[in-house]
Amino acid sequence: MKAIVLRTYGSPDDLAITEIDKPVPGDDEVLVRVRATSVQPYDWHHMRGEPYIARLMPGSLGLRGPKIGILGADLAGQVEAVGKDVTGFGPGDEVFAQSNQGGFAEYACVRESDLAPKPGNLSFEQAAAVPMAANTALMGLCDQGRLQAGQRVLVNGASGGVGTFAVQIARALGAEVTAVCGARNVDLVKSLGATEVIDYTTEDFTRNGQRHDLLLDIAGGHSGSACRRALTRKGTYVAIGGPPGRWLQPAGHVFAAVASSPFVSQRMVMTDVVTCGQKRQNLLTLTRLIEDGEITPIIDRTYPFEEIPAAVRYQEEGHVVGKVVITVR
Repeated sequence: MKAIVLRTYGSPDDLAITEIDKPVPGDDEVLVRVRATSVQPYDWHHMRGEPYIARLMPGSLGLRGPKIGILGADLAGQVEAVGKDVTGFGPGDEVFAQSNQGGFAEYACVRESDLAPKPGNLSFEQAAAVPMAANTALMGLCDQGRLQAGQRVLVNGASGGVGTFAVQIARALGAEVTAVCGARNVDLVKSLGATEVIDYTTEDFTRNGQRHDLLLDIAGGHSGSACRRALTRKGTYVAIGGPPGRWLQPAGHVFAAVASSPFVSQRMVMTDVVTCGQKRQNLLTLTRLIEDGEITPIIDRTYPFEEIPAAVRYQEEGHVVGKVVITVR
């Protein structure tokens, strides 16, 4: 089968299509014929092995080389075969998954606990745009953010992959949403359900006097202490991302904010979607919202499988609106 095999850290120019053997599913795994996948910051961080500090920490970045052999955290496709302990899926079923790796290939083995039936009203390309970004938004709002209907939520970085889902999910759960993005994306974010949209190039949301019960910080750009000015006294700050960097960022931004939590009245927490133990449950929750018409994936560009290096390069530029999707078939 064809796959993009990551043998060493590097740039998009180092990503090349390779012929390898089709994987064989383990006892609790499903072999999926991948029809579509997506590209996100998670992929290029692992491609480059950055930030360097993360190589010294427990996780999926190896010290001298990548631990992940095939990138692509999201995938959508059809079940080809199942392991002997799999009971919920059979050949031909249409599924989508957050597997954290394997999507940049024609076939991928996924644990049964990491996938769910594909939403019936989405194409494979649309479904592949959902898992990691939407799961991050859902966890940030509900698990870490403890969102309640009627609360005021601010989403900083509302036009990206996680942000476009966060605005829609927060609105669907009954929140009043303020979104922060660039001027060119104001109309889009309003259409997703934001009550108010702040253009970060002309207004600083940390200094406009508004207070929110929950702040999802996807874009970074302001320190955790500055973001506290935009929270109520008992509000919650959820760190999801931050400005990229070779050595420390965005990890430094996230950890610095969380480290302040014991010393302030607000809750300062982070979201870790990679180690999430309820991926299937969350995918089922997202499916209900999708099939009810509450959330829709926003796709910026779609690339064919052969142009994955170009797709990663575009994602790395940092101007993607919604998601970048790869058609594998």
